[in-house]
Amino acid sequence: MFKNDYQGGSIVDIFSAQGKDPVAKWKLYGRKPSITKVFDKELKGFVYSLEGSGQTHKMQLPKDGKIALGLIQKFLILQVNVPLGKDFSSEFLVTDEEHLKRRLYLSTVHKELSATPLHARIPLTCLKRNTWCNLCIDLDSLTAEIFKGARFLSLDGIIISACCKVRRIFTMKNEPADCTDGDLELITGPKEEIPKNCQFPGEVQYIIQLVNTKTLGQTDLKGGTANSETVC
Repeated sequence: MFKNDYQGGSIVDIFSAQGKDPVAKWKLYGRKPSITKVFDKELKGFVYSLEGSGQTHKMQLPKDGKIALGLIQKFLILQVNVPLGKDFSSEFLVTDEEHLKRRLYLSTVHKELSATPLHARIPLTCLKRNTWCNLCIDLDSLTAEIFKGARFLSLDGIIISACCKVRRIFTMKNEPADCTDGDLELITGPKEEIPKNCQFPGEVQYIIQLVNTKTLGQTDLKGGTANSETVC
């Protein structure tokens, strides 16, 4: 879907809840009232709300599983809000440089990291509930470390499962500047500000979580307002 699009900028926009039909290119699972566009008073804008069971209520991009997204930027940002007492999961189909398809399954249900040669279950036990989050998935790090040296080539499929609210989804070429890896003195790789059109409104409280192989074992989570720094 994005293979022939320009991806040399700071971001590639994948989903925004604004507009007439934000899910036109997505496949929705579950009854319509459980996956719907709603106005969020805190954000003063529209979001997509997913309720119900994560097994049956989800949204998938692209609609046709045989089509590849072809997204090559290494950081995926999910702007999500997960309610108290509910579970949340997301699944990403990645292709490595050997053209093998591998799946990264992130979920609040999982308590520890486990993997087979083509499939990984990644815990999100530290995800803070009932607040907006820039959930930053380091696709390159996860692919390389979990699958023993495999190199990330492209992100080719996305599944977001209930329960959550989704504001925006996009990729970034570099790690967002607000993210840390748990050691402020150890900064590796270039960092870049999230463009203003993708940022939360200044008065909105939110957290930032970087998910890579360094942060998976950390449980310290600090909330904040705009410009706060938080790791998983």
